[in-house]
Amino acid sequence: MMTDPIADMLTRIRNASLARKTEVSLPYSKIKFAIAEILLKEGYILSAEKVRSRIGSFDDLQVVLKYGEGKKNAIHILKRISKPGSRIYMGHADLKKSGVVRGFRIVSTPQGLMTDKEAIKRKLGGEIICEIY
Repeated sequence: MMTDPIADMLTRIRNASLARKTEVSLPYSKIKFAIAEILLKEGYILSAEKVRSRIGSFDDLQVVLKYGEGKKNAIHILKRISKPGSRIYMGHADLKKSGVVRGFRIVSTPQGLMTDKEAIKRKLGGEIICEIY
């Protein structure tokens, strides 16, 4: 039984990126798809789509990874911040103070998942899901 599916998603993407794979497939969920959409919008992956699994009746999330010149990884760090045993929350003022120099954080707010920059703009706080750069 998996206790942290988001950490599993981030690990699969990180491992596939380090192995220079073009795409990675993982079990589908709405939150994983929302995270993948943010990565797509921020330019860290090429595409993310829900596909029918070949095995069983569950859907998969197919993520196509992005590389720069010379096959350099677009994603250098994918780090889970808030974990099931230790949740990390921040208000928008705290997000503003502790801004990430490179990259961004994904925040779960009452209005859905968004980047920390977007949450600050909307004056929202929430749970810090992960950090990407």
